[in-house]
Order: sequence, then structure tokens, then C-alpha cells
Amino acid sequence: MDEGKPELTALFKAVAESPKRDNSAYHKALAEARQAFEAAELALGGAFRVQTKTKMKRNGDYVVKWTFKRHTGEKPKSR
Repeated sequence: MDEGKPELTALFKAVAESPKRDNSAYHKALAEARQAFEAAELALGGAFRVQTKTKMKRNGDYVVKWTFKRHTGEKPKSR
């Protein structure tokens, strides 16, 4: 690095040593979603439809509601 700019060197060191973003909650949610899809397929005996509802709560929680239904061959409703 350029030894003539110690503040730039200090900035690069601080960035390199800063903590990385924690994605563990995201990865856990995806794993739970995969398990829910597998369980729905077993419980409903094959093909199924999925409806989702999402909501941001006042406390900052993001809620996703999944509803699994047997697929009866009907066309999905357009919105």
C-alpha cells in the first residue's frame, strides 16, 4: 500500500477487519421453507398449489404465511 497515506491504510484495515453480515436467519428460513414444501408434497400426495401472504410488522419482523392446497387441475386465478 501507499505508505505516504496512513489514514487510507487505516481505513482499508478497518474495512477488512469489520464484521461480516450475519445471514444465519435467512439460511434457516430457507431451510424451513424447503422442509415445508417436502412435507406438503408428502401430506398432499403429489402436486399442490401454494399461496403466500406477506406482512411487515411494526417491530420490523417480516412474516410470510404459506398455504398449501391439493392441485385439482384448475387454472390459477389471475389478479
